Amino acid sequence: MFGLRLDPIAFSLGSINVHWYGIILGTAALVGLLLAVQEGKRFGLSPDFFMDLLLFGVPSAIIGARIYFVAFQWNEYKHHLMDVFKIWNGGIAIYGALIGAFACGIIYFRKKGYSFWRVADICAPSLIAGQMIGRWGNFVNQEAYGGEVSENFLRHTLHLPNWIVNQMNVEGIYHHPTFLYESLWNLLGLVIFFILRRRPFLRAGELLFAYFIWYSLGRFYVEGLRTDSLAFRGADWAASLLNGIWSPMKAFGFKQGFLDQTYGNIRVSQLLAVLLIIVSIAMIFIRRRSGAASERYNDPIINFKTGRPAGAEESARASAQSDDKPLEHSSGDSVDGAGNSGIKE
Repeated sequence: MFGLRLDPIAFSLGSINVHWYGIILGTAALVGLLLAVQEGKRFGLSPDFFMDLLLFGVPSAIIGARIYFVAFQWNEYKHHLMDVFKIWNGGIAIYGALIGAFACGIIYFRKKGYSFWRVADICAPSLIAGQMIGRWGNFVNQEAYGGEVSENFLRHTLHLPNWIVNQMNVEGIYHHPTFLYESLWNLLGLVIFFILRRRPFLRAGELLFAYFIWYSLGRFYVEGLRTDSLAFRGADWAASLLNGIWSPMKAFGFKQGFLDQTYGNIRVSQLLAVLLIIVSIAMIFIRRRSGAASERYNDPIINFKTGRPAGAEESARASAQSDDKPLEHSSGDSVDGAGNSGIKE
């Protein structure tokens, strides 16, 4: 063991080990839920709506993330199938999680009668907040780190505390804390989203697209530093194009993390990041030109099944229940419909 590495196991309950990785991911999901619930109240969406979404969305995201990762690492798992289920050891992919979560969201929102774009906008800050926190799970597991750096770089250039520097010492070699770069990038994005969603020019769906653009931009450059990127063999011109886009990082003294060319020459996350940025910008433009984005973020959310604003059903039910209650005297004595006192002589 090198340095003072953090123990990935938080505590044990008998023979069951509870890992920090799971605790951190659970915390990320909880923070995301609270953010969505708080913003949802402005539009009349109940906390139960988001609680149910979390109950369906988290398993969908984990399954999607694991399938995505295993698909690109199949040669390592095909002879050890039980390892596919050991997610506490790491090995889940953010883009796979997004695919699973959005597939669940599309079905759930439609069943509830709400526009996907409107509710997804509310959830966008929750997504980036969850990713900001979740990256610390990679930190504890000593995974998803970048290429080799000097201890001096971590201590005196980045001015990182000892507990981070020590954890970046993997088998005697210090590495870029890419988890920290991405986490801080997401924190900045979260602040921007909080400001952006109060601007009157923002249309339905555009906060979600802003999330894709912001996250993908940061992920593209951070991914280039990593040494564990999922990759595939693609056209040389495409690999050169991605390397060219990443090259401004060299001006800041960074160099790309090792990528085994026999394994692949294109980092999957970098390619997806570029495609998501292009598609998101195009979708904002197309939806505005076509009139599909006529609704603004701050407009009331209408349930397309009832034609009423979100929360109207709950208000109507609460009102009906209130009307059914027996009348009361000012002294607190209830009376029946004939006006007789409910107090027995």
